[in-house]
Order: sequence, then structure tokens, then C-alpha cells
Amino acid sequence: MAALLQVSGASKSFPGVQALDGVDLELRHGEVLALVGENGAGKSTLMKLLSGIDKPDAGEFYLDGQQYTPRNPHHAHQLGISVIHQELNLMPDLTVAQNIYIGREPRAGGFLLSERALNRRTRELLARLGLPLEPTDLVGDLTVARQQMVEIAKALSFNARVLVMDEPTAALNEVEVDTLFGLIRRFVTPQTGVIYISHRMHELGQITDRITVLRDGRYVDTLDTATTSIPQVISLMVGRTITGEQRPRGAVRDGEPVLTVRGLRTKALLRDVSFEVRGGEILGFAGLMGAGRTEVARALVGADRRDGGTVVVHGREVAIASPADAAKAGIGYLSEDRKRYGVLLGRSVRDNVVLASMFRFAGPAGVVADRLIGRTAAEYVTKLRIRTPSTGQLVQNLSGGNQQKTVVAKWLVRDCDVLIFDEPTRGIDVGAKDEIYALLDELAAEGKAIIMISSELPEVLRMSHRIAVMCQGRITAVLDNAEATQENIMDFATRFGAEGAVTP
Repeated sequence: MAALLQVSGASKSFPGVQALDGVDLELRHGEVLALVGENGAGKSTLMKLLSGIDKPDAGEFYLDGQQYTPRNPHHAHQLGISVIHQELNLMPDLTVAQNIYIGREPRAGGFLLSERALNRRTRELLARLGLPLEPTDLVGDLTVARQQMVEIAKALSFNARVLVMDEPTAALNEVEVDTLFGLIRRFVTPQTGVIYISHRMHELGQITDRITVLRDGRYVDTLDTATTSIPQVISLMVGRTITGEQRPRGAVRDGEPVLTVRGLRTKALLRDVSFEVRGGEILGFAGLMGAGRTEVARALVGADRRDGGTVVVHGREVAIASPADAAKAGIGYLSEDRKRYGVLLGRSVRDNVVLASMFRFAGPAGVVADRLIGRTAAEYVTKLRIRTPSTGQLVQNLSGGNQQKTVVAKWLVRDCDVLIFDEPTRGIDVGAKDEIYALLDELAAEGKAIIMISSELPEVLRMSHRIAVMCQGRITAVLDNAEATQENIMDFATRFGAEGAVTP
């Protein structure tokens, strides 16, 4: 029997980059095939070829033995392939229902659309998939995790034979990941299959049957999941051994706090959030989706309006009404949504790296020190191993992980004393994760006060000296790493209605 999907010798180049070079891939009927590799390995480019967004320079594609040549994403859907891309492709001013069925809305007669029928159809789909969304929710008001759910529902609303998922769990917590895995298992039949792209190595054994590895745009190998270890996969991906299971030492207790937050609250969610971070410390924030982790960061830096609370930096209370005020006070915020809030996609790496620090490069009469900007950008491209042909490359042409590194570089150039990393490794491969972890450790060793928000409990446990656990807009516990486990973090993360915080 022919494979469900067969790719042979796929190649694709962009200006200055050979994204794919003779890549092969085989998806069998009824299987979940993992596709893994570092950022820049070519995974997302291959998915764009499958979805009809880009055209291959060379290679042959077959779907159930028939030549597959999609003209565009809509044609790919018609032929039976639905792709959920790593970067969300939704219209924020439309509702959940309108996003899912855009171009396929039920009609009341003639050219008139039936909003009632549209919402009813969407509600039935969401109920069948078990997704906690309402058809009338405005997508722009949803968190990144819920927007990802809309993308999943949209893809599954087509009668797809092949479902391609590019980092579907990047913004999901463990409960939501279990829900997603249930959706995948219900989707897979002897007539269908899934290509599953993820940098979360521990997920592969839970949901995939085989693993195809790409490196530097080339095919490396395909392995049976049941007989393959995670270190073996990582070694094929990056060409080096990555251990990274160590935990930091206990809480940093020496010296005065660099940042102190007291009684932070907002109308919508936060209630009396208080904590402090010392220089050299990484304070992790854990909790389920909607617990308020990102909301704390946004209220702290003035991205969201707060209704109360004080912020003290180096013993001095500061007034923060905007992210610009936060930067002036020495607080840098790396948003979980880098595409919207972290980078200027249409500008160069060079421009983005110095974006938050332009005042430092302005000489007499406002003349910009162009050479200094160039040297600074080149220095941080090298330091963070940002994969780009040059500092003049547009950020939109970089992989997701390299876009994230560019955001990190921007705040390192600004040299803030407090750095808030919201999902710093979202969409980043294991090799790049190891580099980001090393960078966070280095920044802490230099005396920076770091807040790290993450949906991945193993990541929180690996990196944090202390862990603040949130539930329903409150901190329910602050744990030393030495006493923290995934089990007790989840315990405090699900203490709905509990009052007060438990501190060591």
C-alpha cells in the first residue's frame, strides 16, 4: 500500500538561505509522525510547501499515491491536508466562529449570512472537540493558548486526511496538552494521519509512532518511537549531547531585593499579588492557563492597567504607566507573543536589536552612530547564535526561535536590572533552549533579577531558585526549588478558592 503522504527530494531556497536540501518524508496510514529538528532545520518550510503557501524548487509530493501539487492553502484543504502553523493565522477582530468558518459561512438565503446557524455549527464543533471556547468570543481578546485552540478547531473543521501540527502545545499547559492528545487520537484512523512538530521531547513518546529528524535543511533519519530514547533523538538533531537536567541551588537570600511588588491587582483578575526578586535570582511563575501569570507581568510593566499595588526597584518606588516607563525604571519585558509585541517583523535584525536603546546611539545634534549600531548588533548575533545571513536580514525571514533570540538581544542591549521572560522558550528547539537556559544562568550570575513565566513545569523546576504558584489571580504558594515538585506545584495551582500565600 502506498504511503498516505510521500515527500521525495524536496528542496527550497530563499535569499541567502538553503532552507531545504533534498528532504524525504513518509507518513503512513493511521500514524502520528513526529518531525523534529533545531530551529532553521527546515520543518516549517516543509510545512509551507505541504500547505501550498510556498512552491518547492525541486522534489515530488504524493498523497495516497497520487501526485500532490497544492496551488494555495485553500486548495490544500480541498485535497485533504490541513496545517496548523507555529505562528497563528487568525483575524483578531472576528469572533471564534467567524475565524473557524471564514469563507464557508452558512447562508440564510441569497448573499445573506446566517449568524445564528454559524454560531450553532461552531458550538457543536467546540463541544465535540471539548474546547473551552464560545463561538461569539472575539479572537483578539483571547490568550495565546486559546487562540491556538481556535487554530486547532479550524483545522479539524475540514474533513482532513492529513493534519499537520507545528508546535501545537507551545502555549498550552499540561491539562490542555492532554485535551489536545485526546483530539489527535480521535482524529487518527486507518484513513488519516498526523505530522506532529514539537520541541517538547517528552511529548514524543506519549503521542507519536515514528520520528523523522531534520538538521540544517537535510533529512537525517526516521526512527521508531518505541525503541528510541530522547537523548538519541536530540543527538541526531543537534550533533552534540545535551544533558540539562540539573536544578539550581536553593533560594538566593543575600542582599536587598532588586524588585519588590506589593498588593498588585487589576479589575479583571489579579488580587493582592506580592513578591520580591533579588539580584542573582530566577523567580519562576507557574500555574494553569488563566491563573494570571502573564497578567502579573503586563500589569507590572504598565501594558495593562492596574487598580492598585506598588512597585519598588532598588528600594525606590517607581511609577509605571507604560512599558516605556518600565524600561526607564530598569525593567525589561519579553512578551509571550513575540510576533505582536516583541519584534518589528518588517525591520532588520540590526534595527530590532537596538530598538529599546536608540537613545544610546544618538550623538550630537541627534546624529545616529551607525557604525556602533552595526557593531552592537553583530556582537549580539554572535553571542546568542542568531542564525541569519546578516544583521540586515528582515526578522520576518527568521525562524521562530531566532526571532525569540532577537527579542532577548534587544533587552540585553538595554541592560535592564530586572528581566521578565514570559515563555522564553516557546517554539524554540532543544538546542536553542539549552542556549537560552545558559544565558539566563549567566544573567543571574551577573546579578540580574529575573522573572521567568513558563507553562512547562520541568523548565520551571530546572531554572528557578524559587517558584511562585498562581491560581485565579493570586499567588497560592512560593516554594524553594529544593522542596518543589511537579506534584506540589500542581496542587497549589489547583487550589481554587484558597486564600493567602504559603511561603517557605
